[in-house]
Amino acid sequence: MNNHQGYQIRRSSRAKRLRIVVTADKVEAVAPLRMPERKIHQFMRIRAGWVEAAKNEVQQHVDSVTSLAPASYQQGALIPYQGAQYKLQIYMTREKQIKIAFEQCFTAYVPECISKDLNQRELSQQIQSALISWMGQEAAKQAAAYADKYAPMYKLTPRSISIKAQKSRWGSCGIHNDINLNWLLILAPAAVFEYVLIHELCHIEQRNHSAAFWALVARHCPDYQQQRGWLKRYGASLMLGL
Repeated sequence: MNNHQGYQIRRSSRAKRLRIVVTADKVEAVAPLRMPERKIHQFMRIRAGWVEAAKNEVQQHVDSVTSLAPASYQQGALIPYQGAQYKLQIYMTREKQIKIAFEQCFTAYVPECISKDLNQRELSQQIQSALISWMGQEAAKQAAAYADKYAPMYKLTPRSISIKAQKSRWGSCGIHNDINLNWLLILAPAAVFEYVLIHELCHIEQRNHSAAFWALVARHCPDYQQQRGWLKRYGASLMLGL
């Protein structure tokens, strides 16, 4: 991938013509493998006005996205989890590190020795970090449970499943059937998490997003359109994280 002033050039064997992709963090010219670079630059100059308008539109969308996370992790803050919000309770303990528990609400057990040395902002950050770690562990458990349920049923067995922090993807399936899932899915309704895992499992059989792929997804997840709709509507907020 080549970097140029204001945009990047990416060559693609699947690209039949030049197209421009504008996202929140970059402008990309996706070009066929053999297209001369001067033609790409000429096209980008001609389309400069369109690119600027698209960047403004994307930025307006980004500015309008509301985070699901609380402004501060303090007593009574609302924590997103599995499509709902739960109050945060904070208790002081004599333990050595912050521990998170969940049962009808979130509880952060904060060591007194930590609390007395931190201001409110620093304590909020420590609780946030502990919650993110807890959420990642829960995402791993949920992914394993769904894989145990669906992989034998459909004979779509991944080599591994990893939970990762990803800025723009919900999941992926590598060429060796290694599945990566975004830990933020644990904040979405369970049915959405379930759909994304099924989606990636189906890539073991269908390596594209063809009609055959979506038919396979529909067979294993009949209401997948509803879950995709949720991600389209709330995905940008979800991507802002905790």
